[in-house]
Amino acid sequence: QVQLVESGGGLVQFGGSLTLSCAASRSIEEILITGWYRQAPGKQRDMVATISSDGSTNYADSAKGRFTISRDNAKNTVYLQMNSLKPEDTAVYYCNLISRSPGRLNNYWGQGTQVTVSS
Repeated sequence: QVQLVESGGGLVQFGGSLTLSCAASRSIEEILITGWYRQAPGKQRDMVATISSDGSTNYADSAKGRFTISRDNAKNTVYLQMNSLKPEDTAVYYCNLISRSPGRLNNYWGQGTQVTVSS
């Protein structure tokens, strides 16, 4: 079993920056895609950014130009650099990882980290 541990959330002012980290508890042989999702109170969980095994990235429209997803395979860690934060970015941010092992796909979620942006 793999555990994902997020860190880096907190309270930041409008226009500020935060970097979220998501560390896997062990190395994983075949990671297909890793991503960040967020869920605001009373709303569904939405994709923010993903990075695939080939390094290609995908961003929600709300994140384009402000957020950057990256990874450090040696550290089993994925990052989300968030700049120019807005109050509407306030949410719990979750890390997600999908990997493949013989005969199955594995879908892992972290416990979430709170990001609050004050106006």
